Amino acid sequence: MLKTTLAGLAALIALLFATLAVAAEADAHYKIVTGPERGTYIQIGQDLSKWVAQPAGIDLEVMPSKGSAENVQRMRFEPGVKLALVQSDVYQAYVDMANSGNEEASTTIRPLRLIMPLYNEEIYFVVRNDSPMKSINEIKDKTISVGLIGSGTAQSATTLYRLMFGQAIPEQNAQHLSNEDALAALIVKKIDVAIIVAGQPAKLFTDMKPELLQQIRFLHVDPNAPETARARQTYFPATIHVSSYPDWLKEDVPTWTVKAFLVTYDYNLRDTVVNLKHFADSLCENFDNLQEHGHPKWKQVKLELPDLGKGWQYYQPVKERLKMCFAHRAAMSAAAATPEHAATPPKSNDRPCSDEARLLLLCGK
Repeated sequence: MLKTTLAGLAALIALLFATLAVAAEADAHYKIVTGPERGTYIQIGQDLSKWVAQPAGIDLEVMPSKGSAENVQRMRFEPGVKLALVQSDVYQAYVDMANSGNEEASTTIRPLRLIMPLYNEEIYFVVRNDSPMKSINEIKDKTISVGLIGSGTAQSATTLYRLMFGQAIPEQNAQHLSNEDALAALIVKKIDVAIIVAGQPAKLFTDMKPELLQQIRFLHVDPNAPETARARQTYFPATIHVSSYPDWLKEDVPTWTVKAFLVTYDYNLRDTVVNLKHFADSLCENFDNLQEHGHPKWKQVKLELPDLGKGWQYYQPVKERLKMCFAHRAAMSAAAATPEHAATPPKSNDRPCSDEARLLLLCGK
């Protein structure tokens, strides 16, 4: 009788602890910082929240932002932000500034870690339909909206301009407008060019009224221009496809692209590590749902962890889980393809604030 009672009590205690464990997992409330309301990043964040975080028992709040540089800052310093979407050129800019001795950049970027690369984002150079400009190398000395300070667009626009023309955009020619405001200013002839970074198809354009779309067009990369060869040092060729905007574009437009990464922090608290491991498992296990139901850009994402450049590191606990899951998926795919072969399961410094540091939100701290 006593043994039966003790056994029943033990079972009840075990059930209680199991219930508490489930409740604890369900109480993981995290945030992911993304991008503008009508950009691609926020849709990617929503997909991660629905198809990855929820199955992992994580309530992931999707937060809009100005873009990548702001996301790096919030990932590093804002409570509750556990994930961020960041452009590769913005991340590299922080690494470069840290390596050059900038203490703020070092404090910000050193503890950050990558979960995995995602997809390429297209860089749009938008002009009025009546503009005499045809190719990207013609934007020198024009009035340009380069994106909000703190956005990845601002980093890409200024870096590309410097690469192409060997100088910064003249201060009087640079406007820091949101994507929507930039297009509005372009149409009413307050600026000559709007530079926008977004994965295609971008809601910014698909949501525009047809009569407004007919007033704008994209500049293309001229493969023979010397400016193109210089831009290729950092950026990669891409194509804006007619299929992304079938009711507007008449032909594909060659342009540049920049890689998007999913970023986290080098956490070591047990609960956070466990939750992020569950997130990694869910990311791999639900990848097919992301590709089927998420933004079209998910179809460009590959389940792989390529080697990284100096100063870039993966988050080790997640890296280990992803590599195991990727290997398992590959083995399962191989087994399905060949069934006859069975698969085995910061401190502030006193130096002047440079334009680059200002774009990365490293000033005034």
